[in-house]
Amino acid sequence: MEGFGWILTIILGAIAGWIAERVMKGEHSLVMNIILGIVGALVGNWLFRLLFDTTAGGVFGQLIVAVIGACILIWLGRLLRSRT
Repeated sequence: MEGFGWILTIILGAIAGWIAERVMKGEHSLVMNIILGIVGALVGNWLFRLLFDTTAGGVFGQLIVAVIGACILIWLGRLLRSRT
């Protein structure tokens, strides 16, 4: 979420984490949703740059990228927990 201020980053992170939580049928706290959304945005942007040599622009595009990244993180978390 490069170029966004801290407040917008936290708000978008919370929204992205909440959407990913609903998509992946999970239950997380608000703080965990914010963390998932922000880290998901980092993962999603890295992945999009790796695959497409670009990333989605604007608030809506970054929200989609963050949701995809957060879903990947939730999936990886479940995968790691199931192995232990």
